[in-house]
Amino acid sequence: MTDHRIILFRGMNTGGVRAPVAGQRAMAEAMGLKNPRTLAASGNLVVESGKATDALERDIEAEMERRFGLKIAAMVRTPEQWSKLIADNPFAKEAAAHPAKLLAMVMKDGIRDGGVDAVRAFAAGDERVEAVGGVLYFWHPDGIGQSKMAGKAQPRLIGVGTGRNWNTVLKLAEMVGLPSR
Repeated sequence: MTDHRIILFRGMNTGGVRAPVAGQRAMAEAMGLKNPRTLAASGNLVVESGKATDALERDIEAEMERRFGLKIAAMVRTPEQWSKLIADNPFAKEAAAHPAKLLAMVMKDGIRDGGVDAVRAFAAGDERVEAVGGVLYFWHPDGIGQSKMAGKAQPRLIGVGTGRNWNTVLKLAEMVGLPSR
């Protein structure tokens, strides 16, 4: 059965890691993935595929390295998983008022033991982080650019993941046909 898959690339088009979105769509088509669409130039790809998420992650990562010379992590989520990520948001009230100040970090292989507490130690003011269902939710009331905590949320402390602000989370939900919230 073919279903939507949300593919998130870690660090794509940030920090010097670049792959043109048209190239990503062409790569997906060459891999036999259906209806590839990108959201902005920020490492978000939506496709239709019958592959299991873990198999698709491995295939996408291998093809990104082969085609673009990029060894980057990909995280693949189903619409059901994405819907749960949205429903589990512990900062729903904050997200509704200021969606750009909430970051959902999707983790590749889970959150490292002690990672949440390690990052919390750097929180300033009303900043908060909560882990729910393998996703880290960061609330940055003064903006992510001002956050010392955000700078410390590195793989060595929390594990490998990639973050999207709440606006992007909701746009990706729309792209896979989830009801708007």
